[in-house]
Amino acid sequence: DDMVGLLAIKTAGLDIPVGALSGGNQQKVVIAKWLMRQPRIILLNDPTRGIDVGTKQEIYQLMRKLADAGAAILFYSTDYDELIGCCDRVLVLYDGAVKRELVGAEITEHALIASALNIHGEGAGPRQGVGA
Repeated sequence: DDMVGLLAIKTAGLDIPVGALSGGNQQKVVIAKWLMRQPRIILLNDPTRGIDVGTKQEIYQLMRKLADAGAAILFYSTDYDELIGCCDRVLVLYDGAVKRELVGAEITEHALIASALNIHGEGAGPRQGVGA
């Protein structure tokens, strides 16, 4: 009940099969199962792929709330807007290695694309002392 409320899962009841829920609500159930374990580190792989805009916003708000409460959230996303809007820090990988770290205002579409394509303009190289 707590997770249904926290994640605003739309269901007619707790006895409804998860497969009968919408894709966004199914995704929320998956996240809820892990949150019940009270993790300190949360790993997500494209957590909003294929879900509606309203559910995306709810998941973004939840991620921010968890991060503000001290959870470390690592997530992989191919959505530049998602990275720009959600991340405090982005590590861009290229050819199996961290090629660039972007922090705060450095996280822009231009910087992400240039880094993802391994195009280095002025100031586009990896930051000194970056650890993974």
